[in-house]
Amino acid sequence: MPTDHTKGSVLVLGATGNQGGAVTQELLRRGWPVRALTRDPKSAKARALTEAGTEVVAGDLDDPQSLDAALSGVYGIYSVQTFMGPEGVEGEERQGRAVADAAARAKVQHFVYGSVGGADRDSGVPHFDSKGRIEKYIAELGLPATVLRPAFFINNFAFVGPQPAGDGLVLALGLKPETKLQMFASENIGLFAADAFDNPAEYIGRQLELATDELTGPQMAEVFEKVSGLPTAFQELPIEQVRQFNEEMGVMFGWFNDEGFSADLPALRAQHPELITLEVWAHRNWTAPAAQ
Repeated sequence: MPTDHTKGSVLVLGATGNQGGAVTQELLRRGWPVRALTRDPKSAKARALTEAGTEVVAGDLDDPQSLDAALSGVYGIYSVQTFMGPEGVEGEERQGRAVADAAARAKVQHFVYGSVGGADRDSGVPHFDSKGRIEKYIAELGLPATVLRPAFFINNFAFVGPQPAGDGLVLALGLKPETKLQMFASENIGLFAADAFDNPAEYIGRQLELATDELTGPQMAEVFEKVSGLPTAFQELPIEQVRQFNEEMGVMFGWFNDEGFSADLPALRAQHPELITLEVWAHRNWTAPAAQ
């Protein structure tokens, strides 16, 4: 049975970003009171949250007092950090631990952590392993937690999608042609976070790997060709070439080829048939780049 929303609100971190924004939207849709932590409550995105019915509070993940204030009286928290800041994975891990500590002090009843697929498998990918260490810390604290582990974000194709080549497009990725890459649309993270908060008895103590689609590179190229109407070819980039461009991305794509994500996609689709595929995402969000 869904939990009683009168138990209290859910504090969502990163509510002005992709993941936190999706979680906020779905929780509000289901009738949960939501509190959002942001460094700038006066920003346009923060004001939009307020207009949607979210309680927006100012705070900083590196300020324990502001975390304590934000967590005061809440039922649950959706915690997500980024490794994209100036301190990389070290800053991400420090903030992830600080949030867990604050949740323990506040005696939060349900801690939902946004991690990544493979975080528990010693992938060697720095921003996977950092989340794995945060997961372990949450467990060491004994928090009543659910861990969500999304696969490769489909939204990344806004940056690594097909590029113009001759009269068509080329999708160049560090994937072997036969590698099936599980992907996840960040817009769908709210479905699973809200499911967890709605059903604590079923979800507390669980780690759930998430994907919304699974395709090989050539199959991805077919999707982009269908959406754009332009002939689109897949090109395998050698991993060493990817590593020269970006070491961490090279390690990650190497892991995709050798190990890969392990979400139970049929079960997830049975739970939520509306999951966003690459094709649906591309129709909604992607425009083929113009020839140079």
